[in-house]
Amino acid sequence: MFIDSAKIKVKAGNGGNGAVAFHREKFVAAGGPDGGDGGRGGNVVFEVDDNLSTLYDFRHKKKFVAQSGEDGSGNKRNGKSAPDLIIKVPRGTIIREAESKALIADMSKTECFIAAKGGRGGWGNARFSTSTRQAPRFARDGTPGEEWELILELKLLADVGLIGFPNVGKSTLLSVVSAAKPIIADYHFTTLTPVLGVVAVGGEKSFVMADIPGLIEGAGEGAGLGHTFLRHIESCRLLLHLVDVSGSEGRDPVEDFNTINSELSHFNPELLNKPQIVVANKVDLAEDEQIERLKAAAEERGFPFFTISAPIAYGTKELMNFVAAKLDSLPPITVFEAEEVPLESLQKKQTEGFNIKVQDNMYIVEADWLLKILNKTDLDDYESLQYFQRVLQSSGIIKELEKRGIQEGDTVCIYDLEFDYVP
Repeated sequence: MFIDSAKIKVKAGNGGNGAVAFHREKFVAAGGPDGGDGGRGGNVVFEVDDNLSTLYDFRHKKKFVAQSGEDGSGNKRNGKSAPDLIIKVPRGTIIREAESKALIADMSKTECFIAAKGGRGGWGNARFSTSTRQAPRFARDGTPGEEWELILELKLLADVGLIGFPNVGKSTLLSVVSAAKPIIADYHFTTLTPVLGVVAVGGEKSFVMADIPGLIEGAGEGAGLGHTFLRHIESCRLLLHLVDVSGSEGRDPVEDFNTINSELSHFNPELLNKPQIVVANKVDLAEDEQIERLKAAAEERGFPFFTISAPIAYGTKELMNFVAAKLDSLPPITVFEAEEVPLESLQKKQTEGFNIKVQDNMYIVEADWLLKILNKTDLDDYESLQYFQRVLQSSGIIKELEKRGIQEGDTVCIYDLEFDYVP
């Protein structure tokens, strides 16, 4: 079954807690603190697997949780870090943050992507030993792992995308010029899932062509198969627009041509900037006037025009040679740039709360939702830092610190961030 979208939750492992321990050994007086640090939690990592072609594995499994790091222990033994959780996806998978819809990764290359970072291990009490604090009886807990809700979208990586109304001959053309075996029948939406085929030209060149299920009027708004497969066109380098020039189903070829381009524009205006070749199919059934009208409409938009009859392979060799030559001059398959998740979308409702602990004049603030904002905050950037300070104010953290009696110069600790309080 072809599945090309999924919504999942990922949770990285929590960092292990630091240990509170003191050295105990015969004939060694006042051995001092020796609590070890906690281990790092496992990351959630996406990896490309070229043996996969759909997102079917995500149809039933919706939540992925990495292991947490081990806690530290006495004798300054650090906890073991947890292994990363590897999630394999087909090449061409787009990963979006569900709430903001920001595109955070395009898995079109071979690089792995860390979607959720594991929590850092907490410090053991040995770390807090100073000349004035020789027996600290506290340690730091590990930070929680990041948790995200993600949307996965698969965009097939094809050089050429076949587009057009249903039953105009896209599947027939693909079967003639490649070894692909799409289902071919005389009814609409015979092709319900994209089909890929490798087209060999001249024995040395080849390219991948995708038969995209037929579009209809209103597809840009979701009619028919709508958005389900329009996304696969976005990564294609070149579009082959097949038109039934004979009007065998009672439609006007020029209207068909204009309607499909209008739907592409509604879905994504950038699609009209892609190179497009207009292919008049079923010319053996068409009148000369029909062919000339469609040719004029194509040339008016600056699109090359070809005539073929796919079932008998008339004109297909010349068309494929032209396509191969055109691809030589085009840039590689589009790889989408990652976007930053807006900080505003990370701030959750204050009802999620926070916890403040006071230890040796150190005010320790804990809140899972705040850690996610902290991880995305650039503390060297003034505007980003100002936003983080506003979050502390609006969430009530500053007000609660003041109620706890914090004074100017006291240390505030928010996970790995420490700063002196300035009212």
